[in-house]
Amino acid sequence: MTEPTGFYQQEGYDFMAAAFEVHTEMGHGFLEEVYHESLELELSQRGIPFVSKPKLPLFYKGQPLKKQYEADLIVVGEIVVELKAVKALLPEHEAKLINYLRATQKRAGYLVNFGSFPKLEWKRFVL
Repeated sequence: MTEPTGFYQQEGYDFMAAAFEVHTEMGHGFLEEVYHESLELELSQRGIPFVSKPKLPLFYKGQPLKKQYEADLIVVGEIVVELKAVKALLPEHEAKLINYLRATQKRAGYLVNFGSFPKLEWKRFVL
């Protein structure tokens, strides 16, 4: 996806700075839940607003479904975040984040993988 300018770029930089700090402090090898909780603490310390595990409603032809998605985080009310702790990101991880963006009608999303070695793996998506 080509990235238009704007769409919460500064907020995205601020979020990623927090993610890099968690990666620096924790390294790789923990479960996703450990990184999730650590990132919540880091975001709080930096004063970056977020909602953890928000329920995302789904619709079929305008009708709400009983099934809902649950994103890992929504940062500053507009950035959908999907966290992973896997060896490498796969196309299905990207598809999941894109579905979250469509479900929420948000424009920006981050897919962050704490499990890759030696670097933090991440991708920004803009719809």
